[in-house]
Amino acid sequence: MAALRAAGCVFAEDEAQLILTAARTPEELAALVHRRVTGLPLELVLGWAEFRGLRIAVEPGVFVPRRRTEFLVAQALAHAPDAAVVVDLCCGSGAVGAALAAALGRPEVHAADVDPAAVRCARGNLAAAGGLVHTGDLFEALPGALRGRVDILAANVPYVPTDEVALLPAEARDHEPLVALDGGPDGLDVLRRVAAEAPGWLAPGGCVLVETSERQAPAAVAAFARSGLTTRLAVSEELYAHVVIGVRP
Repeated sequence: MAALRAAGCVFAEDEAQLILTAARTPEELAALVHRRVTGLPLELVLGWAEFRGLRIAVEPGVFVPRRRTEFLVAQALAHAPDAAVVVDLCCGSGAVGAALAAALGRPEVHAADVDPAAVRCARGNLAAAGGLVHTGDLFEALPGALRGRVDILAANVPYVPTDEVALLPAEARDHEPLVALDGGPDGLDVLRRVAAEAPGWLAPGGCVLVETSERQAPAAVAAFARSGLTTRLAVSEELYAHVVIGVRP
């Protein structure tokens, strides 16, 4: 624990316990501690991240799910507690799709990402739910048969403005793919594309949910409204989470 504290790990005691549990030998323990103190995110050291009570496998080069994104999942379930068809777009590790599948029972689950490493990781995390994971750019990756059938479309898009990526914590900046972080000049390039195409994929009453920042929220809400969606902003002060929700009338 002393090594972790000296390296600046804020929750050194908790991290030490997790690493001790993960290590099978003293040599492996030393290797894991070394990886952590040299800056590797804890989740990549362990090989998993906790998300809504699930252990989501993560691997180098894949976006690590954030605790604040649990709020997006909660909002989706509140709107569509009986959803039968779920899509996790920009899925990364597939954490959102896995959490929705666990809460809903046995929905039809699809996920998609442009990054092959993310697709590989998500396939493992969604296998138990029978989820299908597709490779490609946003909606281009999805089977056409999903059009007009999706009850929950969760899109955890990149939303960091390009000029601010360099200001991110090193754990994100140095270890997560740029495509999962960089949202263009104002951070909303991908969000606007999702908003424009989502209505054609949603079932009547279906919802699309996108995480954004407090500063970007007004522009994000406007983008959803321009697409004809009934739109609202949900905020969690505790998690500092801002989720734009659009519903197909």
